[in-house]
Amino acid sequence: MTTYNGKGVYGAVAIGHISVYKRQSAEVTRVEVADKALELKRVEDAKAKAIEQLQEIYDKALKDVGEENAAIFEVHMMMLDDEDYNDSITNIIETESVNAEYAVSVTAKNFAEMFAGMDDSYFQARAADIKDISNRLIACLSDGGGAQETSDEKVIICADDLAPSETVSLDKEKVLAFVTAFGSSNSHTAILARNMNIPAIIGVGEEFLKAVNDGDFAIVDGFTGEVFVDPDEEKLAKLTKKMEDDIAKKKLLQDLKGKENVTIDGTKIKIYANIGSVDNIGAVIANDAGGVGLFRSEFLYLENDDYPTEEQQFEAYKKVLESLPGKQVVIRTLDIGADKQVDYFDLDKEENPAMGIRAIRICLTRQDIFKTQLRALYRASVYGNLGIMFPMITSVSEVKKVMEICDSVRADLRVEDIPFSENVEHGIMIETPAAAVISDLLAPMVDFFSVGTNDLTQYTLACDRQNPKIEPFVDTHHEAILRLIKMAADNAHKHGAWIGICGELGADTSLTETFLRMGIDELSVSPTFVLKVRDQVRKIDLSK
Repeated sequence: MTTYNGKGVYGAVAIGHISVYKRQSAEVTRVEVADKALELKRVEDAKAKAIEQLQEIYDKALKDVGEENAAIFEVHMMMLDDEDYNDSITNIIETESVNAEYAVSVTAKNFAEMFAGMDDSYFQARAADIKDISNRLIACLSDGGGAQETSDEKVIICADDLAPSETVSLDKEKVLAFVTAFGSSNSHTAILARNMNIPAIIGVGEEFLKAVNDGDFAIVDGFTGEVFVDPDEEKLAKLTKKMEDDIAKKKLLQDLKGKENVTIDGTKIKIYANIGSVDNIGAVIANDAGGVGLFRSEFLYLENDDYPTEEQQFEAYKKVLESLPGKQVVIRTLDIGADKQVDYFDLDKEENPAMGIRAIRICLTRQDIFKTQLRALYRASVYGNLGIMFPMITSVSEVKKVMEICDSVRADLRVEDIPFSENVEHGIMIETPAAAVISDLLAPMVDFFSVGTNDLTQYTLACDRQNPKIEPFVDTHHEAILRLIKMAADNAHKHGAWIGICGELGADTSLTETFLRMGIDELSVSPTFVLKVRDQVRKIDLSK
């Protein structure tokens, strides 16, 4: 058995025989020509043919991977018309009197090296796109090219790299997995593999391709990024079990999709997803979450070198709301500080940042930042069902001040004639013991509570969640924590507010029944836990 290591870009296990991918491409040689105008005409004709092919691939991708992922082939069509790219080809033909194939080949090499040499990983991945469109153009010039056909047997496709068009053009019913010697997790090929639900590993190295042959028996573990060629019986048995377990989980996913989150006795509960960026929207949909109970807006601040503008934030919030029509999306205002430090905020170094200037305390002391975010949120609210949630609340006066600022921002938008929804729900996080204890005073001021059990545990038990040495003293099921949650639930319902849990305890299925008996209305968990919690809810009978 030989083991090769790369990077898994889609988590699943595949077991089968290898098929080494071979391109039927023409050898490009330099040929001096007399009729340069003819070569330029050949380029134009080949471009027209390439665009026609790309349109067909786009139509296929639209069905296989959806509009967002098929868009790369629209980009490829645009790249074929790129002025700099075409000027380079034209210049080489005119100044060197060479054939069109050679001019395209040199241009492709130069542009691909330019992109590959950039610091930004996104632009590095575009080098593969340049190679892809150039290879297609050369194939059209040569009136040949194209990809191999796979056999009737489902196989593990192994290649140096796969261009996006090659990935989509393969019959996915005949592909068990992709393994490439090179490639990037940001490449469109990796993205397409994920969206086609095909196990894929990239970057296993050049030696892998030299060592494997058509027909070799192998196991691809997309979870760990490992490829096992000629596995022994023990490895085969272990990975077969892993594959079967994964298939069973995915079957559970399919079986529970579309089912209600309802107990045996008919009690319904909302199960939402926690997400950390716009990129996680697909996971919300794929896991059939009823909405988003916690959208961590701080990713916009953590990924920027300066304060994100109102427009930047508006576009992000708008995209989430538009992508989840009809579903409630609860966006938490920035929770910077403590373990999430941002240099350009220039926060003072604190002895105990978990109890320092963070979250709502930053918003109330630096209202310009807060108002910019609120303006973006309210503007985006017309595109969906928005809830706004404020973190780290400890007092009535804080909530009063927050709501005054919200009123002020909405008033400004009215004066500027900028539309926003009047139906935005406002809520607070119950993540300090103080908020839970005075929840009877806070509930009349808001539409909902959301319990952040991670911080509530930290503050209640006086256990620093960043200190691994204190882990033996952390009892997440501590009676004090459960009593505080029950107190907040009772007070929320008494004053007409609803209550959810968005901390890690929401996904703890050993507590699901406890939370439902408390009257918790919503559980918001990582997307991959949605169906696990739904399964648990459907097994509970609260009438007993």
